[in-house]
Amino acid sequence: MPKMTFVRKTGERLTVDAPLGLSVMEIAQKHNIREIEGACGGSLACATCHVYVHPDWWQKCLPEGESGRTESEEDMLDLAFDLRKSSRLSCQIFMREDLDGLIVALPGTKEPF
Repeated sequence: MPKMTFVRKTGERLTVDAPLGLSVMEIAQKHNIREIEGACGGSLACATCHVYVHPDWWQKCLPEGESGRTESEEDMLDLAFDLRKSSRLSCQIFMREDLDGLIVALPGTKEPF
């Protein structure tokens, strides 16, 4: 099974099982990572699942054929606290084989990478 790592505000790294097809938001919730609320349930209607994607994974986390975040995701990210170039909504990143090893930092992380 693929794995992924969440970096917490403290710098602690938590590596977890990441089932194929689940969103990063769903994986966080499955592992009781409370920093990712996902209030809208992954319907792209809030920014409570905001994360920072490690630079080595940025391009792989984009939708196939896309050069960046979708307009809808950009609109929701405008509501996020501490928006950065590496910001994504974790409900929009779905685990695939090629994302095995993915690293994301949780909101509030000073220097995530």
